[in-house]
Amino acid sequence: MANATASRLGVVNGASPSDFATANNLFLKVFAGEVLTAFDETNVMKDLHVSRTIASGKSAQFPVTGKANAAYHTVGTPLLGTQAIKHNEKVINIDDVLIADTFIANIDEAKNHYDVRAEYSRLLGMALAKEFDTRTMRVGVLAARSAATITGGNGGSALTDSDADTDGASLAASIFEAAKVMDEKDVPESDRVAIVKPAQYYNLVQTTNVINRDWGGAGVYADGTVLRVAGIQIVKSNNVPSTNIAAATAGENNTYHGNFSTTVALVMQKSAIGTVKLMDLAVEQTSGDYNIMYQGTLMAAKYAMGHGILRPECAVEIKTA
Repeated sequence: MANATASRLGVVNGASPSDFATANNLFLKVFAGEVLTAFDETNVMKDLHVSRTIASGKSAQFPVTGKANAAYHTVGTPLLGTQAIKHNEKVINIDDVLIADTFIANIDEAKNHYDVRAEYSRLLGMALAKEFDTRTMRVGVLAARSAATITGGNGGSALTDSDADTDGASLAASIFEAAKVMDEKDVPESDRVAIVKPAQYYNLVQTTNVINRDWGGAGVYADGTVLRVAGIQIVKSNNVPSTNIAAATAGENNTYHGNFSTTVALVMQKSAIGTVKLMDLAVEQTSGDYNIMYQGTLMAAKYAMGHGILRPECAVEIKTA
């Protein structure tokens, strides 16, 4: 049976514990301290798109319907239902189980001065939250690049703005253009968001027209916040795709890869993409014989979900080229 890889709590930056001092460096002396987490990433996409839970199965179908037309009635003529409303469906598959795990040695936990299990549970959950946001945002951009689901309907849109990544005013103008594009496609005004990276977010904050209340701006310069542009909620995230992902990762049963190297922002309405959940986020830890055999605890966070495109007309990509 293979050896377990332990997260040694007393070791600085994962160095090899070659002696007592190295192995126990972080088991602090006599002062109380708090765990300093390098960064705390928050799941932002959970409530910004359609989500569905299934009890069993490998995929879920989402029905998509086209538009109906109206016409004046001629007196004396029968109503025969002359128009056929178009239908289609989108299928989202369940990806393989995504897992974040770590092993804690009993001896290290006994020496430790804080509740490491609670902290590790949070960190493992955050790792999966990051993967969730990363994949759903990629799907959002791919939706903006997709053709119409219904024949004769609208597909996604891409706006090219060479200054959007460095100029807040230019990015704001592109968000206004995205709002216009969505209006022209009859996309509902509710539940629209524009997701940008921190650099672009703070460019918007420093753009006078965006936060100036005399212009109807919504934001606070002193707090470094901007709430809305063109009626669209502005969301800040480090997980907006910005690299070329050439191929799928093993375990992915939906499409998440593409060249995102020029992507600056994703503007979307909630109906653009969907998530199917088979196993929602859960955290587990071992007990019994496993703990005796390895003299430690294995902790794992996991979920089984899938993400896919629903209505591409509800997504707009803002890119530099």
